[in-house]
Amino acid sequence: MSTQIKPERPEDYCGTTYAAKLLGLSVGTIQTLVEKTELLAWKTQGGHRRISMQSIREYQRRHNMTSVFTENRHNLLKVLLVEDDEVTREMMRDFCERCDMPVDCTAMASGLEALIDIASIMPDVLIADLNMPGVDGFELLRTLRQNPIFQRVTYLVISALTAEEIETRGSLPEGTIFVPKPVNLQWLNGFFTALMAGRHGG
Repeated sequence: MSTQIKPERPEDYCGTTYAAKLLGLSVGTIQTLVEKTELLAWKTQGGHRRISMQSIREYQRRHNMTSVFTENRHNLLKVLLVEDDEVTREMMRDFCERCDMPVDCTAMASGLEALIDIASIMPDVLIADLNMPGVDGFELLRTLRQNPIFQRVTYLVISALTAEEIETRGSLPEGTIFVPKPVNLQWLNGFFTALMAGRHGG
């Protein structure tokens, strides 16, 4: 594990899951590359791994890796999906890959992962479940809403909770869009279409 000076800005590093997406490799392979010091990384006091974005870019250059993600990202609707249920997560990610809009979906299993990587991803849309272990959707939304750099993110929550249950847990931040489970994928496709049209002045 590298002992070099750690970057100060969140966009200068990412977590293991996002590094795997950027390089098109498995999480296990990323961990191996860190152990071999081919990727520079360190661990926080809480034991969470941070990987240098610069070392990821250097790895891409060394191995002549052309990244569709980095080259065409500005033409895509960037979606960060945070869902602890694997079946729902994979269904939503598969939908994003097949929907009418050009969507780049990063799927994560926990709110903590999302907090680690959101500054690197800078999504157009955050889709989060509310009931998750550890950092749940409520805490995730409140934390992000307090940070001005995420003001332009569209926040969408998916949950089986009733309005009364949400209210008893402190309600949702103003402007958050609520979608009940099971998710209506046809509605979500239209939602993405409208967002892209708005972004391009359509």
